[in-house]
Amino acid sequence: MKKNLITLLCGLLIGFPVMSQGEALFKAKCNTCHAVDKNSTGPLLKGVKAKWNDAGEGTLIYEWVKNSKALISGGKSKMALAIKDFSQTDMPPQQATPEEVDQILDYVNSYTPPPPPSENTSAGSPGAPVELLPDYHGNLTIFYALITLTIILLVAIILMSNSILTFVKSDLFKTKLKEKDEKDNSGGLGKLLLVIVALGTLFIPNDVLALSTADPAQGLPWLKVENADIYVMICINIVLLLVVVYLRNLFNNFYYMVYKHKEKAIKPKQSKVAKVLVDSVPIEDEASILMDHEYDGIRELDNNLPPWWVWGFYLTILFAIGYLLYFHVFNGASQETEYKNEMAKAQTEIDAYLKKAAMNVDETNVTLQTDPQALETGKSIFQANCTTCHKDGSGDIGPNLTDNFWLYGNDIKNVFGTIKNGTSNGMPEHASKLNPIQLQDVASYVLSLKYIPGKAPQGTEYPKK
Repeated sequence: MKKNLITLLCGLLIGFPVMSQGEALFKAKCNTCHAVDKNSTGPLLKGVKAKWNDAGEGTLIYEWVKNSKALISGGKSKMALAIKDFSQTDMPPQQATPEEVDQILDYVNSYTPPPPPSENTSAGSPGAPVELLPDYHGNLTIFYALITLTIILLVAIILMSNSILTFVKSDLFKTKLKEKDEKDNSGGLGKLLLVIVALGTLFIPNDVLALSTADPAQGLPWLKVENADIYVMICINIVLLLVVVYLRNLFNNFYYMVYKHKEKAIKPKQSKVAKVLVDSVPIEDEASILMDHEYDGIRELDNNLPPWWVWGFYLTILFAIGYLLYFHVFNGASQETEYKNEMAKAQTEIDAYLKKAAMNVDETNVTLQTDPQALETGKSIFQANCTTCHKDGSGDIGPNLTDNFWLYGNDIKNVFGTIKNGTSNGMPEHASKLNPIQLQDVASYVLSLKYIPGKAPQGTEYPKK
């Protein structure tokens, strides 16, 4: 018995999800040059490990991540030589263990693209899909509440498990259990324990929550909790609640195995309730509703229809009359019309939200920001997304952003569009990662940089603004 209960507790404890690091590692180390579901500055990573394994170089992929230039110059990897000319830029060395590389590739291989955007577009950016950011502050508050509830349920599970353990160790319970086993040999207790162990082991996902920290300078809380994370936490609490209910019922079963239920006196049914619901005649008065018709000694009762059924029938008649008048006489709004009205109302709310949040910035109306707070925000975004290729602005894989030479122009609109849409020379798009205000801030920060000696000039020289 003790061994079974220990197994029960272990099953419950190991049933909690383990946070996956694959997505966080991808965003921290790879997101600048690689997209999850398409080629970008770097190639698509989905299925890449299988390709290296098929080529007999499965172990060399870790050397490629650690130092691609060294692997290419060594000449021992055919895969490295085949991929070296994919982009004009070289892959920078990454500090990642083989286990972290495997987690990144597992995340990419299991990635499912989001559903296509709706046809609605913002008023300030024609043709661009509307993307409403999650309420990260509200989500974090809900997440705290769900974590608190999770802890409470865990404490309840532990306390109830200890109570069950104490009860089943009592001599009285052991005696009753022995009598029950000798009587029916059903092994019911063992089955109940196995069911609880199964409850703990059925919910062991590998990748459930993908929480990530955020920069407070961007106006976000310290922990980014997505809507999907809230749904997962709700599911976890539902499972824990079911376990608590099951343990309670289990304890009751054990308790009443020793102490029998007290018999409760059965109260007669209310005759008035029966009259309202079924309008039945008491058995002793059935002679009053016997019909004259008889067949083979069998006679019928002339019972009334149940009142609830009769009133329900009358209500359907009234509903049919109202439906006829509303849709066919007064031309009431159809489901299609109501849908269009709701969509128009939702679009109005979206447009008002975008206007209030100033999210309708695009290449046609972007403005150069000089406000220190906006430039500080742009600096934080630049350090998080651009330093891999541009360092401090002096250039590395990408060009020097502090001199007077530009590949695509030095106007705020040109820089904004380049950051937003990317280029064919290896610059990845950032529209899917940053909102319009963030794009405007980082573009303004780039144009505010003072000259730093670095990479040789590229492009056309423009006068310094």
